[in-house]
Amino acid sequence: MASGGQAGTGRLPEGSFVFVSYSHADGRAAKTVVEGLERAGFTVWWDQLISGGERFGSSTSQALEAARAVVVLWSKAALDSHWVHDEAAFARDRNRLVPISLDGSEPPLGFRQFQYIDASREGVSADGAPMQRAIAALGALLDQQPLPAATAPARAAPRFGRRSVLAAGVAAVVAAGSWGAWRLASRGGASGNSIAVLPFDNYGHDADQAYFSDGLAAELRGRLARNPLLRVMGQASSNEFRDSKDDARTISSRLGVVWLLDGNVRMSGNTVRIAMELIDGATGFAKWSDSFDRPLSNIFQVQQEIAEAVDAMLAAEMGAGDETRQARAGATTDVAAFDAYLRGRDLFDSQRDEASDRGALDYFGQAIQLDPGYATARAARARTLAVVANQYAQAEERQRLYVEAVAEAREAIRLAPELADGHVALGYALFYGQLDAAAAAPHYATAERFGRGSPDVLGRFALFRARLRQFEPAEGAIAEAIQLDPLNPAVFKTQGLVRYARGDHAGAIAAAQRGLALSPQRATLHGDIGNALVQLDRLDEANDAFTQEKAGLLALPGQAIVAARRGDEAAAQAHFDALVRQYGDNGFYQQAQVLAQWRKPGEALDALDNAFAVKDSGLVTLLVDPYLDPLRGDPRFHALLQSIHFP
Repeated sequence: MASGGQAGTGRLPEGSFVFVSYSHADGRAAKTVVEGLERAGFTVWWDQLISGGERFGSSTSQALEAARAVVVLWSKAALDSHWVHDEAAFARDRNRLVPISLDGSEPPLGFRQFQYIDASREGVSADGAPMQRAIAALGALLDQQPLPAATAPARAAPRFGRRSVLAAGVAAVVAAGSWGAWRLASRGGASGNSIAVLPFDNYGHDADQAYFSDGLAAELRGRLARNPLLRVMGQASSNEFRDSKDDARTISSRLGVVWLLDGNVRMSGNTVRIAMELIDGATGFAKWSDSFDRPLSNIFQVQQEIAEAVDAMLAAEMGAGDETRQARAGATTDVAAFDAYLRGRDLFDSQRDEASDRGALDYFGQAIQLDPGYATARAARARTLAVVANQYAQAEERQRLYVEAVAEAREAIRLAPELADGHVALGYALFYGQLDAAAAAPHYATAERFGRGSPDVLGRFALFRARLRQFEPAEGAIAEAIQLDPLNPAVFKTQGLVRYARGDHAGAIAAAQRGLALSPQRATLHGDIGNALVQLDRLDEANDAFTQEKAGLLALPGQAIVAARRGDEAAAQAHFDALVRQYGDNGFYQQAQVLAQWRKPGEALDALDNAFAVKDSGLVTLLVDPYLDPLRGDPRFHALLQSIHFP
């Protein structure tokens, strides 16, 4: 039923105003909505307690046509009201619709493509989350800033965060007519086919299920990234806005993308509901939205539906071609396996400690046991095995883990030959674990070919190429990775290592400092800065950097080298002794760095031979490490390079 302001007089207000449509049975809730909107500074037209008359009587019809936005209050009673249906259809067809469900009732057919604001739990009080979402949507639709708290002393004005703005944005959908009607555009320097998949909200009752909503977003991001026609923002940068108060336009601007894909996930028993919205970053309005209610067993079909819909939307003229096939490479159809994989991914991505990485291994193992053909899980397990071997294991276990990582990655590739994660995992295990650069090279190349949309794949490819002194492809790949994930400190860490390998020490410092600005507590970056400062002979600054470094395998050799250059032999020896005592076999390569700088070539080469015997992964930097320059003319050094099959 129509509602309008000024106590039923029917007079139209001046300027922009909001029309509220509701059923007479919901009059009390409608009055609360109107009061909340007026407190936020909106002019509202509503006709209190109207009980009859023509459907589009003069005052109602004029108000509906003149209103810039229409709030429709759906309920069981409203579903039976032809008046509400007609008013909602009028608003929908003119892109003015903001739907709210008072009691959880779904809108009727013809309106379900728009995600509604569910007020069934919290009601429509002025300070409640549903009203905040409605106010945010109206603010975007009318291009009007809601009043701040100071103008409403009786009750605090709502705070607007990203979630309230984006969740309401689907209600204020600006319809594009059809998928094919929407063409790519470029705004503000961002590529017109650029998109960020924001972390999905977990709307379930169990907070422990957040891994599932995070995992779905990550999986969808990965599927879209496999489409070479799209530029998909990386996970780290997208996740920076998990609890952000910024609106869609601000997020889009900061990420440098044109489109945002957002959503929420609600699990209940064996049923999952996924609500999605594709938002135009320039306006903050949703271009497309949909919700999917499916049995959990159909979760893979839903992922594919969403990916294909976004592909079609963003590449209407270019076509998805066989990208859909690539997106399915390595997937599973087993729900339990998928759940175990998501749990493992959640632990691995947390980067907490050894326990979390080994816990991830267990979950990936469970996924593979449930579905032996799950190539993506095998690639993830291979990568995790190599990380555990590199960071935590001692010599005997380290070799066993690397052998297992190689076997797991090979099986992933056999199952899914185009799976970039499988190839990059195998390349990593062969290079870092078996010290075989020649064997690793084709797998890094294949990973780069099929994984150009992944900043992680590009970063690892760049580092591999840099350590082979192939700097042009290395710098191109890391620059592309930074474009895809500009808020990820890891890509700047890699950029710094690429520059350091090339001899651009000032550039290496600048890149590491950018990484620290994004993540001040991140380990290894201070050590990277210290190493570059040593090459610039800025010893005091280098020592300060090493003092701040948490990773002992970077800090201790750096401090030993700086102390020796300063002439403090006692301090230099103390740091070296600490390196040997604390890291043992895992520190042979770092011992060689120190000994080479101390001009003890024989002992340094002995340490490198020991490092090769235990497959110390530090040897991957042998070709580009300036600390080893005093050894480069020695035949033993050249023999070692040949043993690792450097080009």
